[in-house]
Amino acid sequence: MYEVPDLGDAAPILYEFHRDVALVVAEPGPARLLAEQTAATAGFRVREALGAAAALDDPALLDGIRLVILETDAMPPDMLEPLLAWLGARVEDRDVALIATVLPEQIDLATGLLPETAMLQCAPSEADRLGAAMLAGRGSVARLHDGMRDEEVLRMRRFQEEVARIADSLARLTRSEISDGKAAVRSSAFTFQAEPEVEEATAHDIRRVIRARRMRAEFFEGDLFADPAWDMLLDLFAAHLERRQISVSSLCIAAAVPPTTALRWIGTLSSAGLFDRKADPTDRRRAYIVLSETARYGMMRYIGAVKRAGLNLV
Repeated sequence: MYEVPDLGDAAPILYEFHRDVALVVAEPGPARLLAEQTAATAGFRVREALGAAAALDDPALLDGIRLVILETDAMPPDMLEPLLAWLGARVEDRDVALIATVLPEQIDLATGLLPETAMLQCAPSEADRLGAAMLAGRGSVARLHDGMRDEEVLRMRRFQEEVARIADSLARLTRSEISDGKAAVRSSAFTFQAEPEVEEATAHDIRRVIRARRMRAEFFEGDLFADPAWDMLLDLFAAHLERRQISVSSLCIAAAVPPTTALRWIGTLSSAGLFDRKADPTDRRRAYIVLSETARYGMMRYIGAVKRAGLNLV
């Protein structure tokens, strides 16, 4: 777990200049208190928190709100689905940021009902929470105005620089973002050789690779070989060859990392154009993750190149 960064000199002026408002939707308890503290530390003015019933009954719930933090812990089961559907539709319509912290068994339901822009978390650390809140509010600190004295303007600029620095640090620590140069599948468009034929890969080949990777944990610490992006690519490629659908929760398990880390990687790889989210046509509460066409082609070319070189896929 990473330590929550110290805001330093920015903390005393945090609430003086910030104009954005955050709303916590959670039942009374530790999760609500932690969400409120996270939003405040990230620089938001925090409105009085609401439970699920009160949120569903408030037609003006999102008026003036920039960020909603949803905590599903202790939420009545019969209210969870209506609340997710209601919030999902409205935050997308209002362009409001949403951070949803859900239980493991709620991942698929939340993925199906919330928009792709929602930041989904499961068992997040304090750094995960704060990083998501600061990224949601990045660039939304109140602009400087003519009424400020010179010293106030200077303090505000320093504050904005501090917020940007902390947000960048948290992004690197808690998200492991993929740069544009590394996210996409390499293209052979700029090589001066004929495109090699792609040899057929089988699901059996890929499952053997996955099993071999899992066996390493029997002899070495699991964190030593943590590579969630590749593990998920392998699992989705095998599922593609087997013509199976993979839910978000199943893909999180395949990643072999904590669920919040897996969810961040799913979001990152989706943004990079390697993953696509497909709604279940028979059940609106469920969505699947599939490889994009680019990713599928890249995986096939990789398998073909390994086979032609006479190497083991492991």
